[in-house]
Amino acid sequence: MSDHSGTANFASRMPMDQAKGGNKGWMARLGERWGVAPSRVLVILLVFACTGFTVMFLKKPIVAWVTGEGDAPLIFSVLYYVLILPLYNVVLLIYGALFGQFSFFWAFEKRFFGRLFGKRKASGQ
Repeated sequence: MSDHSGTANFASRMPMDQAKGGNKGWMARLGERWGVAPSRVLVILLVFACTGFTVMFLKKPIVAWVTGEGDAPLIFSVLYYVLILPLYNVVLLIYGALFGQFSFFWAFEKRFFGRLFGKRKASGQ
């Protein structure tokens, strides 16, 4: 007889590694991916959040300064999104330094721009 009450043994439906305690939280998985302790993950995420909010709040004054409070032409919008990348990365490094995570974000930036511009590590070196 099947159990339709939803009270079936949950562990019997989980993959074996999760049933044995192998199910790590998202902070532990991010910590492993980034090579940092899970306690540093919160600080790193806070740096990303502060950077995003800062860039978001800077957009309106920049657009107003360039366009004189008028509507932004399409070319300005395209240029803004192309040029925001370096500004975002500078702000990310500033917040990283303020929160004591500069070395993590400096390495993060080097990897990011290496991927962006196709610089690969030479094999055998």
